[in-house]
Amino acid sequence: MSSRIDQMFQFHQTALNLRAARQELIASNIANADTPNYKAKDIDFTSALQGALQGGSEKLAVATTVPGHLAGTTGESVMGAPVMYRKPLQPSADGNTVDMDVERAQFADNALRYEASVRFVSEKAKAVLAALQG
Repeated sequence: MSSRIDQMFQFHQTALNLRAARQELIASNIANADTPNYKAKDIDFTSALQGALQGGSEKLAVATTVPGHLAGTTGESVMGAPVMYRKPLQPSADGNTVDMDVERAQFADNALRYEASVRFVSEKAKAVLAALQG
């Protein structure tokens, strides 16, 4: 029984962790709205969640042929999902791709979905607790 409960909450834990990480990315975009040549970043939440649930966060090791080689990285990622640059709707003179209207909308949407997930988990936890007590 506990394994089913663990599986049920594991999905929501992974989704909430991804939502929190995405919120940090969007907040970083907003904080760097006036930084020249800053490129707005985001993740594809759906594919990131699928990859995290399937355990697709494994990375290939970089082959080093000489002991002095540095360990390479495959780029920035969030829980195994690649961080992508957002395509600007309108180019700016300083090379910054942050569009504050888009970032505010994404921030609000992600926050709303995070809150909905928290409430959903809370209600499920209450239902499990009621079933165990009654």
